[in-house]
Order: sequence, then C-alpha cells, then structure tokens
Amino acid sequence: MREDVNLQWRIAARPQGNVRSEDFELHECPVPQPGDGEFLLRTLYLGVRPVMRMYMQGLPAAGETPLDIGDVIHGRGVGQVVASRHADYQPGDIVQGQLGWQTWKVSRGSAAERFIKMPAGAPCVHGAGATGMNGFSAYFGLLDCGRPQAGETVLVSAAAGGVGSTVVQLARILGCRVIGIAGGAAKCRLLQQLGCAASIDYKNEAVAARIAELCPDGIDVYFDNVGGETLSAVLENLAMHARIVLCGSISEYMRDTPFGLTNYTRLRAVNGCMQGFFVYNYAERFAEAGRRLADWISSGQLQPVQSIVEGFENMPQALADLYDGSNAGIQICRVRGEPSECAPVPDNVLQP
Repeated sequence: MREDVNLQWRIAARPQGNVRSEDFELHECPVPQPGDGEFLLRTLYLGVRPVMRMYMQGLPAAGETPLDIGDVIHGRGVGQVVASRHADYQPGDIVQGQLGWQTWKVSRGSAAERFIKMPAGAPCVHGAGATGMNGFSAYFGLLDCGRPQAGETVLVSAAAGGVGSTVVQLARILGCRVIGIAGGAAKCRLLQQLGCAASIDYKNEAVAARIAELCPDGIDVYFDNVGGETLSAVLENLAMHARIVLCGSISEYMRDTPFGLTNYTRLRAVNGCMQGFFVYNYAERFAEAGRRLADWISSGQLQPVQSIVEGFENMPQALADLYDGSNAGIQICRVRGEPSECAPVPDNVLQP
C-alpha cells in the first residue's frame, strides 16, 4: 500500500439492496499534517459493521452525523499516533476510535471520535473487535440488560457473528445453557466449538419449531441481533420473567417497509421485558469492559472469532459479506500489520 497518499473510501451512491462496488469511490489525497492541538494517525485495522450501510444511506445511526454523497464513510478502528501537537497524545500511542474509511487521519481527539488508548502490549487487532465496540456491545447488552443467571437458557441470534460469538461465550462463562441461531452447517459447528449446548440452522431448519423443541421450559434471555420473524418466534416461547435484549436487527435493514411486530404483548403473560441499548451510553464504563474482556481472553475462556480481510482496497467487499452471510465472527480489515508496540495476534483467536 502506498504510504505517500491518504486513501479514502467515499460514498458514490446510496445502496439499493446489498452494497455494490458502484456505491463506493476510492479517493486519493495528500497525507494530512497535524496543526496545533492535533495529532496524525496511521490506520492499522478497521472494523466492518452492518451499520455502515446505514451511514451510506444517509441515515442517522450510532450517534454519527448523516453522510452525503462524496463523504468518507464512518468507521471505527485502531490507529497509531505518528506525529502530535496535542498534549494528551504522543507518537507511538495506539488508540481505537472513529477513524473513518481512510489510511491516515488528523484528529483533535474530540468527544465525537471517542478515542480510547489501548493498553501497552495489547494485540492491536482486538481494539477493532473483541475489546472494541463488538465486545462492548456483547458485554453491556448481555450483562446489564440480559442479567443472565447460572442455569438459565440464553438464546442468541446471529450467534456466529461479531457480537453474537462473544455473547455466546460470555453466557457460557456465566454458567448458562446457550443456544445459538446461525446460517449453515459450518457456522453451527462453530457454535458448538464455542460452547453452545445446541444450535439452530435458520437456512435449513424451521426456526420457530426448533426453538419450541430446544426450549420446552421457555427462553430466559434472548439476545437479538436480527429482529423480524426470529424475534416474533421467540416471543411465543418465553419463560417467566424473560428478558429480551435488542442489539441489532440486520434482517430488517434492507426491507422496503419496516417489519411490524404483532405479538409483543406476549411479554405481559410472563412478566417479561424487552430492552434496547446504545453502547455509547456506557462510555464511562468502557475501561471496565475492556479489562474484563481482556482477562477472559488471556485466560483462554473467551476466544475472539475474527474474519480478517487483508488490504484496505477490500473494504467494500468486506461490508457486502456481512449482508450475504458469508463471513463469521468479527469482520476486520487489516490495513497495516501490528506495529512493534503491539503484541502479535495470539494463538487463541479463531479465524473461521
């Protein structure tokens, strides 16, 4: 990759259906230089999330400013400070935050960018996933909203995905019986490797019937990443005092009309609750989550599942893969490798 220019992926068109190559423009511009109170970051890794298609549509999402045609696509990742005129950031610092789809960035470290310094010696790649927003979403969504107890049944949709694969393992660590929903035999085998007691292949099985079969006493906690018909099926199979956690609804993102949930009143029969959450509302506790997730990773209890896409030029395809279901785990683009200040990618990372 050329180091003498800043490469940027910009919006060329609003996506219709899944993103296509025509929706993106690869732009070259000079590497920016930091002014007073600024620092220059070289991008190491970029996380790839379903919400990025919503950014491209010009929709307000994840607290970000809506984008226009020609704008650099929003995206969090991990970068290294290479030059600084900012008192709080020094050359060599590794941070995770809002870098955008570009290979260099000048920043003032604003609140909107939400930069977090990575611990010295930590694998940089985890800041784009397992100890970044994917991990934080799993941690706060499950622990704060789901409140699972040992022995309870926890059902996770998109369980082989970036957030779901972490939720599955956290629920297992807490002593729960975990059932995962995923698409295809390979992903279901992965779920059993992660500790699921059972799995449901939504591509080849009747989801509602399998939920009823596997959860005869009902579901205590449902971690929802897909919405739509799966959420509706879960509402028919709730245990008393069930908790539904609304994290994502990827099955609905490309619908022409919103999905109309008609059986939400099933919550009344079981004194249940359905709660959404926004991960940035937990910003003051990110350090707590990062420490606990890192401890579980280092102890071997939590194995990050990561699909590493090599090369900045492949970012558009990496986003398309999220919507056609061809990826597993946390989707990450390696723009540059781990610098000497970071530990190498550890052996307990699963790369499906």
